[in-house]
Amino acid sequence: MIFSEPRFLTFFVLVFAAHWILRWNTARKWLLLGASLYFYGCWDVRFLALIVACGTVDWLVGLGLGRAHARGRNGFGWIVLSIVYNLGTLGFFKYFNFFTESGAELLRWLGLPVGDVTLSIVLPVGISFFTFQAMSYTIDVYRRQLEPVRSYPDFLLFVAFFPQLVAGPIVRAATFLPQLPVKRSWATVDVHGSLALFLSGFVKKAVVADLIAQPVDTVFAAPSEYGALSLVAATCGFAVQVYCDFSGYSDMAIGSARLLGYELCENFRFPFFARDITDLWRRWHMSLSTWLRDYVYFTLGGNRGSLWFTYRNVMLTMLLGGLWHGAAWNFVVWGAIHGVALVVHREWVRRFGAGRLRLLAGPLTLYAFLLALGVFRAPSLGDGWLTVRAWLCGASPGERGVTLHPMLAGLPLPLQCAIVFGGLLGLHWLAYRGAGPWLRQRLPGWLLTLLFGAISAIALSFVPQQARPFVYFQF
Repeated sequence: MIFSEPRFLTFFVLVFAAHWILRWNTARKWLLLGASLYFYGCWDVRFLALIVACGTVDWLVGLGLGRAHARGRNGFGWIVLSIVYNLGTLGFFKYFNFFTESGAELLRWLGLPVGDVTLSIVLPVGISFFTFQAMSYTIDVYRRQLEPVRSYPDFLLFVAFFPQLVAGPIVRAATFLPQLPVKRSWATVDVHGSLALFLSGFVKKAVVADLIAQPVDTVFAAPSEYGALSLVAATCGFAVQVYCDFSGYSDMAIGSARLLGYELCENFRFPFFARDITDLWRRWHMSLSTWLRDYVYFTLGGNRGSLWFTYRNVMLTMLLGGLWHGAAWNFVVWGAIHGVALVVHREWVRRFGAGRLRLLAGPLTLYAFLLALGVFRAPSLGDGWLTVRAWLCGASPGERGVTLHPMLAGLPLPLQCAIVFGGLLGLHWLAYRGAGPWLRQRLPGWLLTLLFGAISAIALSFVPQQARPFVYFQF
């Protein structure tokens, strides 16, 4: 069930109406829990047991940690159980074939005979999100930063809450669980703001991301056949696609949750206007970057050591962040590129200060981000190297060109890029400058309603007939 398809809108309207009709908070939570499990079951009912098991294990671990702390113990065995269970589940479904294939390739390279060791494993949608979310709870309880929750339905709702279940943001227990005992009030819901956020996410996903995905997929299906400029344009197109797709999902998730009275964390903050690479990771997929910072980087020691110790921790964190995105070496290389960029930026600031190259820092950051994104999107490491060559040297073995949109056919590719990416960047800048809130503050309610309807009608006319799954469903 995709947010941008009519089936979800019907589902949400029914859940929304029933939620606010019910007067008892407990009944509302049971409704949301049932709706969330139904929502996840629509993807593949076989994996309902997986998400329930994840919630059950970590709820029991939280209670076990609470009892251990009451007896003056640290409960180390309990947290090991949680980490082993969650990472073991994630590792089996997502990384088993990757590691076995990599090991088999190494043995073949050494001249040893190896048979087929892969399994036919279906990747459960959203597994990387809900396992990280559940682990954050048990780690916080272990660190005594959070009290264990006693209510099993409340905890299961935290793990399975449908707006953010399959593609984030990765919600922390410390921000979501305290909202559950409090009865939601319709008077506190910002209806116009929530609808505007959902609508903006819908337009990002169903109009911008899905339309630009068509030429991007065409180029990356056979990168060696296309010229350097086409590879560069396709990489820029993928940057637009993945941002509008993922931030669009996050906007719709946050807007849906707000309409039900719940608040989710922000996930994107105009990353294309980042001042430097460190600032970019404060703006891009913020729930993952803060998760990696708090539970990986700080656990490794953070910057509490020598300079090389700190840089090692940065690299390990980004390598794991790359691997989180997918079971392929190009994701690991993508993480390594970002790790190197973060280390170089830190070292530059340490040696020369942040003032030098201030004007070039933003463009250099965007250039490094796009170069790495070509490796991320490429179907293989070899194809990723082709995109790197295109960005660094302007060279490519192919000569084919790409058309970014049928309406622009016949125009030179540089002009197509100026029209498409320049126009989108202008709209992005208006949003960055707060055009949406400014309009909502100054327009009367009836005019806002008409504006929402007009934008929705226009957007629907551009929506491709076949709805595409969100990019991050595969992660």
